[in-house]
Amino acid sequence: MAELRPRPCERGQAQLELIAGIPLLLLAALIALQLLAVGYSQSLADGAAEAGAIAAADGRDELDAARAGLPGWADGRVEVDEDGGEVTVELDPPALLPGLSGRLGVSSRAFARPAGESG
Repeated sequence: MAELRPRPCERGQAQLELIAGIPLLLLAALIALQLLAVGYSQSLADGAAEAGAIAAADGRDELDAARAGLPGWADGRVEVDEDGGEVTVELDPPALLPGLSGRLGVSSRAFARPAGESG
């Protein structure tokens, strides 16, 4: 029985395919990490909006409570608004590519009847 040997033009084909596939794997990892950052930011925005609404119901400052519910890296990336017990938090997630953060911003709203208001 004859031995099967790779043709000279096929030598190294697997290595070339592996090397060509590495950038695609890195791109997939980059996209996955960015999606995780956006999801985490949404969770933080939800918690901060809820903290602000609870503060409104308790008669405390909603904006301070919402900002206190966020980690330090969010200081320059957050906008908090309140309107009659409704607290809105808009947060730009950390971005792995410059300029992408503003395009992936998340927002969350929570409402609580302010303290002293009958209804």
